[in-house]
Amino acid sequence: MAKVDKLSDFIVEEKIIWQDKKRVLGLPLTFTKYSFSENRLFVEKGFIKSTKDELLMYRILDVKLSKSFWQRIFRVGTIQLSTADKTTPIVLLENIKNPDRTRDALSAIAEKERDEKRVLGKEMFGAAANDGAVASDVFLD
Repeated sequence: MAKVDKLSDFIVEEKIIWQDKKRVLGLPLTFTKYSFSENRLFVEKGFIKSTKDELLMYRILDVKLSKSFWQRIFRVGTIQLSTADKTTPIVLLENIKNPDRTRDALSAIAEKERDEKRVLGKEMFGAAANDGAVASDVFLD
């Protein structure tokens, strides 16, 4: 009798729209891979022990791009994502090619996903508060 695999009913293959590797001196020599679809961002790290982290796009709160002098020479940059995810509040996409275009795409996709899911900004900022404070309390000084 054949083994029944009911998990495949729940698995949806997502089309990857961008992927890159962390680079050293502009060359993809590391075992860190970044990719995203329209719904999720994936970060794979490691060779012997590998981990794969996933972030829902609508949880991205802020996108920051930085380029050091050496990164500008090798035409790479680092994107820092501030998220409402409890396990990974900061996600770094380090030393990637075309960081400007990637940042613009991430911002647009995150905004589109928040609109589609009808997630309000105050809900996201309240989720990002570390001490459980209300969203209005976070910005008062």
